[in-house]
Amino acid sequence: MPLYHRIFLELRDQILRGARADGSPLPTEHELAAAHGVSRITARRALSELAEAGLVVRRRRHGTHVSLARPTAPIEANLEQALETLIAFGRDTQVRVLLIATVAATDDVAAALEIGPGCPVVEAVRMRDREEQPLGRVTSHAVPALAPLFTRDNLLNRPLLALLQAHGHRIGSGTEVVGARAADEAIAVELGIEWRAPLLTIERIVRDPDGRPLLRTLAEYRADRYRIGLTLNPAHHGL
Repeated sequence: MPLYHRIFLELRDQILRGARADGSPLPTEHELAAAHGVSRITARRALSELAEAGLVVRRRRHGTHVSLARPTAPIEANLEQALETLIAFGRDTQVRVLLIATVAATDDVAAALEIGPGCPVVEAVRMRDREEQPLGRVTSHAVPALAPLFTRDNLLNRPLLALLQAHGHRIGSGTEVVGARAADEAIAVELGIEWRAPLLTIERIVRDPDGRPLLRTLAEYRADRYRIGLTLNPAHHGL
């Protein structure tokens, strides 16, 4: 695969899954060339391909910016049912805690938690296994007030939504967006799959009763080992 196309695919996936928000700047040609060990001509072609695909806008002296507004229609769900589903999921899978740390919020995390980029947030990275085989990687970011909940023992034994409720944090609402992307090299190695294999992504944002974001979780599951099932009520879904 040509190097420029490999860079194009990586940036395209980041844009489509929302890791690079609409209007956010992309790295310059010089920065891309340095990061990927390629020439500026190669980096320039990757950015040109993104522009031709309608994903970015390139302007002289202003750089390259994402140009993709993706409104998501909300689907209402019962929070108690969601919690029961997560608890059942936890019984059938095993978790490995890879990281617990306080980090600076990236642009996509800051947007999700409605804070400024670079503000401190608590980060936890876990791997979910089933039958001793990797199922998916789960990355959570939370406001600093929730830091005491992020212990290895807590994360190994209870879903985060259950932890929030058990420690007196009231949950007012939540949103969940299901998407897909191709695996980059890092997660492909972690999950034991081929580079560019399909991943199912689930982004969940949990808010308090006043509407303030508390927690953002991004789960990335192997598409060959994970699926989502919904039970629809005919009275509420027009079936």
